Amino acid sequence: MNIFGIGVVFSGGRGINRYDDALRHGWIKPEDSCYHVKEESITDKRILGGIRRADRFSKMAVLAASDAVVDSGINLNKKKSSLGIIVSTAFGPHVTTFRFLDDMLEYGDRNASPTLFSHSVHNAAASYITSVLDSRGPTITLTQFEFSFHQALILARAWLYEERCEYVLVGSVDECGTVMEYICRQKLRIAGDGRIKPFDFSKTPVAVPGEGSVFFLTTLKKSHKKYCKVAVSLNDKEIEKNRPDMLILDADGIAGDEKEYQKAAESGVCISGYSPIFGSMMTGTSFNCTAAALMLKKQIHYACPISHNPYNINICRKTEPAQIQGINCIRYNCGREKAMIRLKQ
Repeated sequence: MNIFGIGVVFSGGRGINRYDDALRHGWIKPEDSCYHVKEESITDKRILGGIRRADRFSKMAVLAASDAVVDSGINLNKKKSSLGIIVSTAFGPHVTTFRFLDDMLEYGDRNASPTLFSHSVHNAAASYITSVLDSRGPTITLTQFEFSFHQALILARAWLYEERCEYVLVGSVDECGTVMEYICRQKLRIAGDGRIKPFDFSKTPVAVPGEGSVFFLTTLKKSHKKYCKVAVSLNDKEIEKNRPDMLILDADGIAGDEKEYQKAAESGVCISGYSPIFGSMMTGTSFNCTAAALMLKKQIHYACPISHNPYNINICRKTEPAQIQGINCIRYNCGREKAMIRLKQ
């Protein structure tokens, strides 16, 4: 399955070129206790003009999805039925859900906002994407804590191989509202200096919550303009069989104990982790995969944004040209189950 286009909305801005700049520049301390997406990044009237009532969750998803289509250079006007859309999320539009519940408590069941209710549905963002792109293909939203993006890629591959679609727009979106920030402060160890430390391998790692959206336009077609190929694996042995040029660790402090990552880091392969660029998210794998896709396309290594390395592992220290054939992105959930996404030329 090939990645033809990428769209991204994160705390540093919007667009794949802006994300490339952020990776080259390195770590910047978040302005507050969370890597929030700035309002000016989600105010594109040209795209959002017809969905003015959409919430931040849907706007981030719509902009990232639209940008992925533009980045691919593919004209989908004559292929409205050949585009599938898969949205993955860990928590859905929980900010809107809590606003709707507040309405019910304050004004009663009959006077709660119907607009808030419709936006509290997890599939609202996917529906908005379908509307803006005028897509007529299959659409679905997948919700799972750590591996929702992995499951979305697996489903996208199935749709393509079954010839249900010619193209599949697959991505992730998650929002960090005040309730989520409160929960993170109560349940996680928040980094006082704003630094996520992916190579600390601590049983009680530090986290800094984040939010944003990433979408890939995928297809089985071939083109020299593509970023890379992408596949998902849950098989440990395949990692050993296909030794990558780099491992990206999804260690960001949000899933608790990160000692399991140390085993992968001791393999001797060049190690990296870019969560300090976008924050701690259950769906952060999609952002690390975007970094991997850029490195494969541009044939460059991005230096680790945080060089804290107490175990002296082989981390990527410099942003420099490199010959890269394959990169594995590894994530563990709270139960120490592993999922891997492999990207290769």
